[in-house]
Amino acid sequence: MKKDEMLIGRRAVLRLAAALGATATVGVLAADRFAAPEAPTAPRGAPGAGHADPAAGPQAQAARLRPSAYRLQPMTAYAPPAFRRALPPVRRRPFLSMSGVGRSMVLTFDDGPDPRYTPGILETLREYDCRAMFFVCGEMAVDNQDLLREMDADGHVVGNHTWSHPLVPKLRPSRIRDELGSTSEVIERALGTAPLWYRAPYGAWNRISFEIGAELGMEPLAWTVDTLDWTEPGTGTIVRRVLDGAAPGVVVLSHDAGGNRSQSVAALRRYLPRLLDAGYHITVPRR
Repeated sequence: MKKDEMLIGRRAVLRLAAALGATATVGVLAADRFAAPEAPTAPRGAPGAGHADPAAGPQAQAARLRPSAYRLQPMTAYAPPAFRRALPPVRRRPFLSMSGVGRSMVLTFDDGPDPRYTPGILETLREYDCRAMFFVCGEMAVDNQDLLREMDADGHVVGNHTWSHPLVPKLRPSRIRDELGSTSEVIERALGTAPLWYRAPYGAWNRISFEIGAELGMEPLAWTVDTLDWTEPGTGTIVRRVLDGAAPGVVVLSHDAGGNRSQSVAALRRYLPRLLDAGYHITVPRR
């Protein structure tokens, strides 16, 4: 155990375990507090890196909330938890991997939901009775709330991936709060519960984003294996990257939106049964 993790103390570790709802199978996700945050994989305008989609429709901008609106006032039929400053310690690094019993892995999909590709991923996961994590963008989620509800009904974890997929360290604190808060609002309205996990676009985090994420009750999750599927390298290449990177505790990054994700859909159908045949348990942190 690293020195700074030891300083957290037994009580903080127990609080974290309770917050994660971790089971013996899932274990507790481990944060690498010494490694630098993941560097951006591509600029917003790079081929395959786009995340706005005409399918999102004009409601996306109209539904966006002011930063002060989320969790400051009672919503439809109940009063949500108060928005407050996070109590220390606030994380300085995202979780990168999962520690636990057995050969467990986590599959994650970013940027959706997209009605062209997300249903195919959900169908494959349903066929093999596996759960995954979907980090959604608010501008996509607001017009595809039926897919959010389908994810939730199937037992998947819906996480926050900001509203418009910006480069977070370049934003003012108020804009970061707006990006995260507005997306959490859409998820909470669709599912009845706010997300417990968030992921910074491009893996680009900063201190303010950790603090605001904690204020909204979310833990930061990065990844261990990047399929780079947004570059559309070919289905076989995506499959090979997942299988070559497979190991206990690995968190795999893929995408179900932001471009043509037909290769990602096809790759999942090929590598998922092979992971299961190899004895891996595909799981998620329990809510």
